Amino acid sequence: MYITEDNKKTFKAIIILNEMINGTHKFKTVDNGDDSVLEPLFIELMSKEYVRTAAGAYQVTTKGMDVFNTFMKRYTEYLKVYDIFSFIDLEKGEFAFARYYDFETDEAWFDFTNNERFDDLRIAVAIFKKLDPAEIVFMSFINESRFDTTAAGWQIDLISDNSWKEIEEICETAIKPEEVGESAMLDMIGQGSDLMIKLMEEEKSQEQDNNTSVDEEVVEEETVEYYEPYYDPYYVSPVWLMPLFLW
Repeated sequence: MYITEDNKKTFKAIIILNEMINGTHKFKTVDNGDDSVLEPLFIELMSKEYVRTAAGAYQVTTKGMDVFNTFMKRYTEYLKVYDIFSFIDLEKGEFAFARYYDFETDEAWFDFTNNERFDDLRIAVAIFKKLDPAEIVFMSFINESRFDTTAAGWQIDLISDNSWKEIEEICETAIKPEEVGESAMLDMIGQGSDLMIKLMEEEKSQEQDNNTSVDEEVVEEETVEYYEPYYDPYYVSPVWLMPLFLW
């Protein structure tokens, strides 16, 4: 079992906090319509002081904001560090992302990566680094806009088991480290980390060519340096080691 009940509550809470912080939906405490199915989760979030009530609505507390910010730091690292392992030709040892800047449109990129020769090694890398693979899949769902809080009835979809069963199935059927072998895993992670830095440097170069301001260049420089410890295939940023919610 990869996804636990605490996983489910955490992932649901992240979606709700994101809507409260970045969305336009106002979650009322009474006469709350479709939101009524979320009430048990709101009660638990309130008991743990992640949300509070004010003026007849739920609001995110400082504690809840801290949790969400921690998750967003992880999500940013997921996009930089782990998503790069989503398309790998294991037979040739080639990363699709090595050609990322060869394509001018998203459609061309998607056509290129939609090839059966590419395997997804994200779960294997997560397990190798002793991270929660279910959280990695959850982040991939977010990146694919799988949780659409503008759709009618999204609350029912969120509390249903469908998404969580799919996450469990993906974790169960994904390539595991032992199928790749330790030596090959170390090689793939090493190549991925090197490619990640090169892509970040290319992004920085393109921004400079587009007249990026000096301040933005400094921020980008610091970002590249932040990720350099990932040259060590065993490295995991401390942001992944702290729990999100304490249920």
